[in-house]
Amino acid sequence: MTESQSLLLCVMTPYFIAFVILSVYGLHRGWLTYTYFRRHRDVPGPPPVLSEWPRVTIQLPIYNERYVIERLVNAVSEFDYPRELLDIQVLDDSTDDTQEIARSCVERHKAMGLPIRCLHRSNRTGFKAGALAEGLQSATGELIALFDADFLPGPDFLRRTVPYFADSRVGMVQTRWTFLNRNYSALTMVSTLMFDAHFVIDQGARSRSGVFFNFNGAAGVWRRETIEDAGGWHADTLSEDADLSYRALLRGWRFLYLPNVECPSELAVEMNGFKAQQARWAKGTTQIAKKILPGLLWSKQRARVKAEAFLHLTGYMGCPLTVVLSVLLVPALLVRLRHGWRGWATCDLLGGMSMLSMLAYFLVSQRILRPHSWTRSILYLPHMVAVGMGLSLRNTKAVLEAVLGIRSEFVRTPKFSIRGTSGSWHGKKYGIGSEWTSLLEIAFGLYFVLAIISLIQRGSYRFVPVLLPFSWGFLYLGVMSLTQRWWQRVRRGARQRRSLLPLPGDD
Repeated sequence: MTESQSLLLCVMTPYFIAFVILSVYGLHRGWLTYTYFRRHRDVPGPPPVLSEWPRVTIQLPIYNERYVIERLVNAVSEFDYPRELLDIQVLDDSTDDTQEIARSCVERHKAMGLPIRCLHRSNRTGFKAGALAEGLQSATGELIALFDADFLPGPDFLRRTVPYFADSRVGMVQTRWTFLNRNYSALTMVSTLMFDAHFVIDQGARSRSGVFFNFNGAAGVWRRETIEDAGGWHADTLSEDADLSYRALLRGWRFLYLPNVECPSELAVEMNGFKAQQARWAKGTTQIAKKILPGLLWSKQRARVKAEAFLHLTGYMGCPLTVVLSVLLVPALLVRLRHGWRGWATCDLLGGMSMLSMLAYFLVSQRILRPHSWTRSILYLPHMVAVGMGLSLRNTKAVLEAVLGIRSEFVRTPKFSIRGTSGSWHGKKYGIGSEWTSLLEIAFGLYFVLAIISLIQRGSYRFVPVLLPFSWGFLYLGVMSLTQRWWQRVRRGARQRRSLLPLPGDD
């Protein structure tokens, strides 16, 4: 074997393997989009009319949420549901002044007749799962509604979801998230594209086709019996919501997804918070794959249920593969320029089909949700693709930690009560520090910048668009992580110094 053939084998074999596997996950998005339309009639019909409403416990798990806790409690207090049938729990694990804010808010509403109580833990054992499990011990409702601190459920939320539990087989009802601050920045617009596709296509297709789909952690209602039958909340993964979902589904419970019932929430506006959120989901989902998939694949479930569950729970394995592809992309292009390779035709075909599947996946969701303004979303698609590339490094770290069994803390996403395009998070509490991966992201971005310059010098302009999303995505995430963290510290320091200045007339 010649030296050039050895180089071709060493570079192109892992590149092709990574490319093919990533293409399969990309084509899976196309399958979900196709299934969404093919099963468009398989949606829950109108709920039955109840003669007697069940008792509902509303759990509000919070941890250091000084900016949004009052907003949440105020929203829940306006529920159009018999108060004598409500049991509202504020599950407070806070370690800052959120404790006082929450307690004061709860006492105020309690004095007005709202059945609400604050349960404070002095530790975070089990994190969110631990708080939910402890609250369940004293819950009095046969149904359990859950809302994270950044949600604003409408007054009719329970009226529109509870009647579906008249079917004794229904164990959980999930509603669709909408976003209070989707137009706040380019980052929130990208997040909206990602979430919208998940809640329209992913949840829609899975729920309509009879395969497994999971509770999203908030804006849903559980039957208490289902939680207990599935073994309760477990804290051995960072995605306690999907973990409980799969265990309940394997027990035979039926889940319903109600896309027409919306629940507004707040998106992460700060880069490090956004990255921490994505990494938590990547690690948690991979942990569930290790925990659940072996038993699920050996179960008596139908083959298509197993296949969909496998693709769903292993989806974040695409992040390490993207890193591999990123490292080998430039050498692979050089091989293509110098030596050629018959496999490029296959790569080009798979890449084109995968890209079309991805575009359909995101654009169809926007077309359905925003029929009159969906074309504006096209402007953000290149940026969203770049952000997805950039996330691969941080998410790869999370995936590898899950595979290796490395435990870590549940890092909640800071929220700052930002609605629309107004409001600021600068100088406020709860900033998340940037990790060493931010420096690596910048290094990767510069690597691709140098590669682009080299291609331009060679006159190979047709490959430049291939490298642009990588260079932009890695640089955008890395630079924003470091600069936002630095600016947050500067603004917070300035605010603290102002608070120490003497008032006029003080001695």
